[in-house]
Amino acid sequence: MSKTPLARAVALATLGASLTMPSLAHADFIGDSKATLELRNFYMNRDLRETTSAQQSKREEWAQGFILKAESGFTEGTVGFGLDAYAGLGLKLDSSDERAGTNLLPNAFGNEGPDEYSEATGAVKARISKTVAKVGGLMPKLPIVSSGDSRLLPQVFTGAMLTSQEIDGLTVNGGQLREVNFRNSTDRQDILATNVGGRSDRYNYAGGDYKFNGGNTTVGLWYGELEDIYDQKLYNLIHVQPIGDWKLGANLAYFDSQDNGRKLGGKLDNDLTSVNLWAGIGAHTFRLGYQKVGGDNAFPFLNETDPYIVNYLQILDFTRKDEKSWQARYDINFASYGIPGLTAFVRYVTGDGFDGVGGVSGKEWERNVDISYIIQEGPLKNLGVRWRNAMVRSNASIGDLDENRLIVSYTIPLM
Repeated sequence: MSKTPLARAVALATLGASLTMPSLAHADFIGDSKATLELRNFYMNRDLRETTSAQQSKREEWAQGFILKAESGFTEGTVGFGLDAYAGLGLKLDSSDERAGTNLLPNAFGNEGPDEYSEATGAVKARISKTVAKVGGLMPKLPIVSSGDSRLLPQVFTGAMLTSQEIDGLTVNGGQLREVNFRNSTDRQDILATNVGGRSDRYNYAGGDYKFNGGNTTVGLWYGELEDIYDQKLYNLIHVQPIGDWKLGANLAYFDSQDNGRKLGGKLDNDLTSVNLWAGIGAHTFRLGYQKVGGDNAFPFLNETDPYIVNYLQILDFTRKDEKSWQARYDINFASYGIPGLTAFVRYVTGDGFDGVGGVSGKEWERNVDISYIIQEGPLKNLGVRWRNAMVRSNASIGDLDENRLIVSYTIPLM
């Protein structure tokens, strides 16, 4: 570990602590402030099942991440002001030219890349009544755009966003994203999308959801526009219904996407239907999912984000043109059996109806096993261990894959 990243990490931690300085002192500003430092140790092995020496046979890397997040409260007055800060540091523990490209580190096959990388950003925020505006570094978690966090460091956007909850049950959101810092990168760049070409320096979005029926029913309406590439509408319905000891639920989502403006990504006409049904009793939850891609193209979404679709998995997303896919999933929470903090799930998704390699009828499936344990008390409270295993078999371009991820994380509250 070099002195440069250490010094940088110390400086960033100091920035987070500075949010509580008396220069902006007020009970709400200080009392509502919070900061955490997450230590994330990540090992990933993806077996590409390639037997020829001319191509990469596997991706295997090990890295250590440090993730600092700090949020202040708001100052006193009709308009309250505050600050948020984020800093990330990634250290390479093991890699090689032949095994690079897991997206844990800023490298690729043939070049194992630097020993460390770091990033930092901040956002200013203002609050009037129950409406909050933020400008700067953002990690939105919304149905229309949700920043990804499936590797060592999270994805961060630069832009502005507004969230309003002035009416009970109604949450309204809007914003514009201008740049993105990808999960394995240190620089900001224009925004691009999966399944469609082109780049844009503006992603505009607006929408919200309304909860009623005692909070059991939610309806949502969203609009997103990657300027000059595509625009997208999302209609969403969520309902939860307790019946005796059971809790039943459904999440229905429908996306309608078209090309936009100068059509830098080409002609686009797509729709996607996502259905997620579940039934839970005690420690057990059973889920069924269905996803259908319609129109003339694959489903577009912002690169590295988590799209609001049922069959977006560890490796596959089942969003190819004309693809239909079905999911079966089982979750268990071992708290009911005296082991709080231990959870697990297994799921299987199969898809077909698309064009495979060479024009054959496309078929693919993915099976996931996910086990996690978070220590609930004692000196190691908040220490978590997660094992994620995936198997993919596909006659599309991705081919056959086997993958394991082992993630050890420890979150330290700083304030």
